[in-house]
Amino acid sequence: MKTKLSLIIIASLIITSCDGTDERADAYGNFEATETIISAQMPGSLTFLNVQEGNRLDSGVLVGLIDTMELHWMKQELIANRNAISSQSEGIVAQLDVLRNDLSNLKREKDRAEKLLKAGATTQQQLDDLEGKIKVVKSQMISISTQNAGIISQVEAVDAKMEQVDEKINKSLIINPISGQVLAKTAEAHEYVGPGKPLYRIADTDHLDLRAYVSGDQLPTLKIGESYSVKTDLPDGTLASHSGILIWVSTETEFTPKTIQTRDERVNMVYAVKIRVPNDGTMKIGMPGELWINDKN
Repeated sequence: MKTKLSLIIIASLIITSCDGTDERADAYGNFEATETIISAQMPGSLTFLNVQEGNRLDSGVLVGLIDTMELHWMKQELIANRNAISSQSEGIVAQLDVLRNDLSNLKREKDRAEKLLKAGATTQQQLDDLEGKIKVVKSQMISISTQNAGIISQVEAVDAKMEQVDEKINKSLIINPISGQVLAKTAEAHEYVGPGKPLYRIADTDHLDLRAYVSGDQLPTLKIGESYSVKTDLPDGTLASHSGILIWVSTETEFTPKTIQTRDERVNMVYAVKIRVPNDGTMKIGMPGELWINDKN
């Protein structure tokens, strides 16, 4: 009886070892995302910052503002200065503004005529006429500018300062640059911030990268651009399978991180790789994952 029982146990062990249930992943790692730190570009009081940790933001959305009142009054002063200079020019600045507008319109007409000429919908003579008119307007602008160089140079200097003020105002607007999830908020409304002060961190979590570590023996089997199976743990103890694309392989070896297991625990030096995986909502930054090289999903 004991002999029969022993044979049954041995047979069951043989079957278990042959049915592949002891398979292990080829590499292990953790999910990560490329984080972007959004910082202030101008100094001043933070008027508002509509950002909350965990929220998703679209790119191009206004999320905050640094106080621009001082810049506003600076611009108003420059406008007044320009008007004062212009009043001394007896309409010279106005003439130049009209000519600049005429030149802009003629250039648009010329571009349109060139397209029509290629399509055979106009004549070369019409295009030549437009080019002649452009030359005349440019000549008139040069003549007026030469005769009134002093006044014009003052106006141009004020215009340049106004452009600088406008640029500073634009930099005071906090525009979210990428779509993603807010990971951390590092500033609050009414705080004084300086240029370079981090305001919040954001990352695109629609795709996460599994940073795993493979041995030198496994490296030749990996190809950038190929798809590989990535598996994550489920609450019931089973594994969820995902398809990912290998996007990066380190060119240098490193020691196996203490928190990472490898298939061959005798291998001390490993290569880091990244597999980009579409996030179905179940994967989080820092979550562990497994790379199965030969399982193509």
